[in-house]
Amino acid sequence: MTDTKDREVLAVLDNLYQAWADNDADGLVASYTEDATSILPGSYSTGRAATRDRMAAAFAGPLKGSQVRDEVQSVRHLGADAAIVVTRSAVVMAGETEAPDDRWVVATWTLTRQNGRWLLAAYHNCPA
Repeated sequence: MTDTKDREVLAVLDNLYQAWADNDADGLVASYTEDATSILPGSYSTGRAATRDRMAAAFAGPLKGSQVRDEVQSVRHLGADAAIVVTRSAVVMAGETEAPDDRWVVATWTLTRQNGRWLLAAYHNCPA
């Protein structure tokens, strides 16, 4: 069973994926720290603004109408104000009902609590 601490952390991911489904780059990064980093195969972004700009371009182009399927593998708390979430996820493109096997990734999300609010500080994914 997911406890209250886990639910608070996972709510950040839920909100992020809802923003993705809405193709809302501003909403997607609303829970990022100002200096958040994002590492994907072939891509490294530093700062909330850089990730926002990259995602706005993607939502206007190849990711328009896409959604993400996400499976939480684990939530681990490192003290009261830090957490690591590991997920398995895939982008489902517009018009698809499922993502092909080769599109699945394993991701690590590092979150920090600042002023009582959980924020994403770092994200990294690699092929599953």
